[in-house]
Amino acid sequence: MSKPIKLYSHAGGPNPPKVAIVLEELGVPYETQLMDFPDMKQEPFTSINPNGRVPAIEDPNTGTTLWESSAIFDYLLETYDKSHSLQYTSGPEKFLQKSWMAFQISGQGPYYGQRAWFLFYHPEKDIKSAIDRYGNEVRRVIGVINSHLKKTGLPYLVGDKCTYADLAFVPWHWTLLFPPQFMGAEFAKEWETEYPEAWAWHQRLHQRPAVTKVFDERLKAIMASKH
Repeated sequence: MSKPIKLYSHAGGPNPPKVAIVLEELGVPYETQLMDFPDMKQEPFTSINPNGRVPAIEDPNTGTTLWESSAIFDYLLETYDKSHSLQYTSGPEKFLQKSWMAFQISGQGPYYGQRAWFLFYHPEKDIKSAIDRYGNEVRRVIGVINSHLKKTGLPYLVGDKCTYADLAFVPWHWTLLFPPQFMGAEFAKEWETEYPEAWAWHQRLHQRPAVTKVFDERLKAIMASKH
């Protein structure tokens, strides 16, 4: 590799850090371009991602442009994880990690995002039923992870090593423990008490150097965006 990958991101968005974490874990050089929401919905960015959202990447080393975090994960793992440090490549584990990744994409991301939307951004503010519904879904998602880890007795979702499937869940869980804390400041204690296996799993992931680095960079970007 001779040139860094360009990662299109947003200061507060939880999805681009998923890609940044994988890049850091794999030691792949990259540079981040922070986007404002209006710029995502117009050219030249819509030629990079027709959906007008982040993350997206441009890899000048292969001429590849991609959007959607799961597709980007597949590309990075196939292209740059030659030692298979973040994945299983055979057996049931190969497909189980895909199952957990699908759960993150279809379950965690949308439900957590809807909770934040109805709490902070929806023009009608008194929609308690929707806020409660998605709050219960947040608890359900964490409960699924907790039950699985308790049943298997393993430290990670698949097998005995951290894979991309584990790492994909991390940034949305930051939003529960750090601003905007859309489940409330008291939720951290509830999570630790009611879902202890999932709590320990998240703390284990958060302590990884690559994760800590991306978390710190995201925090700096959020602070800078407020000035």
